[in-house]
Amino acid sequence: MTPEEETEFKRRRKSRNLVVGGTLLFFAVLFYAITIARIGG
Repeated sequence: MTPEEETEFKRRRKSRNLVVGGTLLFFAVLFYAITIARIGG
């Protein structure tokens, strides 16, 4: 693997990890909001 390929691989892995982390955060906030709405209602 050349240094350029390794750099590209690391960049793609980092962006994919950010997408997965953002999705998990979104679902955590969504479940929290649904829980608060059900308790408050």
